[in-house]
Amino acid sequence: QLLEVRVKYSLFLHLLFEALRLSSRHFSSTCGVQAGQKWRTEHGLSRSGTEYGPLTDLPDWSFEDGRPAPPLKGQLRRRKEKEELARRIVMLNSEVDRGIEVWEEKQQEAKRMEEHKQSLLLKPKGNLLIKKPRS
Repeated sequence: QLLEVRVKYSLFLHLLFEALRLSSRHFSSTCGVQAGQKWRTEHGLSRSGTEYGPLTDLPDWSFEDGRPAPPLKGQLRRRKEKEELARRIVMLNSEVDRGIEVWEEKQQEAKRMEEHKQSLLLKPKGNLLIKKPRS
């Protein structure tokens, strides 16, 4: 009887592992929350309903006398992330502006150097300066 239980148990484990091995090919790790993401972005909305908007940005409640509720941790985090993003945008924009200025200065310097080279070339003299009238 013990041998029979062991055989049934080993058969059960074998079938279980075989089923898991076969079903692991069909395992999907994609996020189900992405449903409708394309439609929302095409219509100018956030990728998901929780990125920004009144339900995310506004407080959940307020005091009865009208005072606003203290900001939640998520709101503080999002505000900090937006401020950091704004600082980074300003910094990168100033870097681009400075790069454009340097490029323009290099272009002007190259133009000055070319004009200087042209001024150093030999000038035509004598008969070449006298233009013959065309008849």
